Amino acid sequence: MLQYAAALDGAKAQTTNIGADRTVPGTVNAVIVSYYKLVFPLLKPSTQAMRRNILERFRRDHGNKPVARLEHEHVASIIAAKANTPEAANNLRKVLRHLLEHAIAVKMIAHNPVIGVGRFKNASSGLHCWTDDEIKQYRAYWPIGTQQPLAMELALETTSRRTDVTRIGPQHERNGKLDLRHTKNNSEALIPITPVLRAAIDGCPTKHLTFLHTRAGAPRSPKALGGAFRKWCDAAGLPKRCTIHGLRKGGARRLAEAGATAHEIMSITGHKTLSEVQRYTAAAEREHLAEQAIAKLSERVRTKQHAELSNLPTRLDKTAPK
Repeated sequence: MLQYAAALDGAKAQTTNIGADRTVPGTVNAVIVSYYKLVFPLLKPSTQAMRRNILERFRRDHGNKPVARLEHEHVASIIAAKANTPEAANNLRKVLRHLLEHAIAVKMIAHNPVIGVGRFKNASSGLHCWTDDEIKQYRAYWPIGTQQPLAMELALETTSRRTDVTRIGPQHERNGKLDLRHTKNNSEALIPITPVLRAAIDGCPTKHLTFLHTRAGAPRSPKALGGAFRKWCDAAGLPKRCTIHGLRKGGARRLAEAGATAHEIMSITGHKTLSEVQRYTAAAEREHLAEQAIAKLSERVRTKQHAELSNLPTRLDKTAPK
C-alpha cells in the first residue's frame, strides 16, 4: 500500500545517494546523505517528502559546515530565525533532532545539540475544526449519490486523514464496519459504518478498489482530492477555512461532545497519545460543566425568587402596611 501511494503521488524511489558527488566527509551534507541512505527507506512516503523539503533547505544554508562543530546555541539560533512562523520552527526542530540522532548513531557527533531547544508556542489552534452548521450546509448542497458527499462522510465519520480517505474501498468492509489502518502511525481501527456513511457509500456503487476515484476509474491521489474538495466547499458557499483535514477534527469534536472518552476517540482516530485527543474532550467537558453550572444557578435563582414572592403581602393581607 505504501508503494501504491508513492506511485499515485508520482514519487520515485531513490536509487542514488542524493548529493553524493558534492559531499565532504564530516559535513552536514555527509550526515544528510547518510540519513537518506540508511533512514529514509524506513519512513513512509509522506514523511519522506516533508522531511526532505526541510532538510534540503537546511543543506542549502549549512551543508558545507562541519557537523561536529554544531553546538546547542547554533541550533537554537537557526530555529529562532523562524520564530515568526512557529509551526515551521517546530518542524525544523523535530527534523533536526532526528537527523542529529542519526549523526550520533554513525559516530559523527557525540551528543545531540537539539536537546534542550524548546518548542515555540503557536497562537493558532491549527486547522479549522468544522462546526455542525458547516457540516449541515455542505450536506444540504451536495446530494447523496455523488462523490462530493461521499468524500465528506468518509473523512468525517471515520476521522481519517486525506491520505487514508483516498484508500478506503469495498475491501475494507467487515460485517458493517470499516477495517482500516492509519498510515501515519500504522495504527488499526475497526469503525462501525454509520447510517449516513452507509447511505453515501450505497449512493455511489463502485467496482473499483477505492470508493473515491476519477471518472476514468483511477483512484484519486491525496493531493488531487484536497484540491477538488476545496472547490466543492467553494461551491457550497463554505469559507476558505473549511478543509478536508478539518473534517477529521470535526469528527473528533463530535465524538467528544457525544460523551466519548479520550481512549474511545483514540480507537477511531488512531492517535497514539492522549494530548491531542484531550483537547476535544476537555472542550466538551468544559461546555457540559458550564451548562450544569448555569442550570444550578438558574435553579437557585428560581428558588430564591419563589421564596421572596411567597413572602410578599397581598391585597387581602390586612396586616400589610398601607
